[in-house]
Amino acid sequence: MWFAGASAGGLAQDATYRKDIKPLFDAKCAGCHGAASPVLQEFLLDEKKFAAAMKGPRMDSYADMLQLVGWPDTGAIMRRLDDGKNAGGKPGNMYQYLGASDEERQKNLRTFKAWVGPEGWALNRFKARGKVPGVTKEQLEKIKVKY
Repeated sequence: MWFAGASAGGLAQDATYRKDIKPLFDAKCAGCHGAASPVLQEFLLDEKKFAAAMKGPRMDSYADMLQLVGWPDTGAIMRRLDDGKNAGGKPGNMYQYLGASDEERQKNLRTFKAWVGPEGWALNRFKARGKVPGVTKEQLEKIKVKY
């Protein structure tokens, strides 16, 4: 399973869901993406309704979060949390919630990037959209989201 591996890079090997991502998620994301939020498939049925209620897709478990990294919503975590340095200068819509200061946001972004794997941090979706190609098999194989 391509999610289970560990990257050769030091940070990516050390970052785990249990030790790093879950506490960060609980502190910064659970208010809108916690247990009271809809699962991804339900969220996609009526995104506007849930957004108006300040609820995004549920991500309070490892399995729920993997859906927004690998599949079916490939790269969603990366697109939403990215600082814009990989996307022509436009940060993702959730980047601002990673911290109160740019320093804190960058620190927390580094934690997420270390968990996904530095070479796995791709903003592509599963299928091409417009001029942006879909994620490649090689990109998917570089995702390292250690439990």
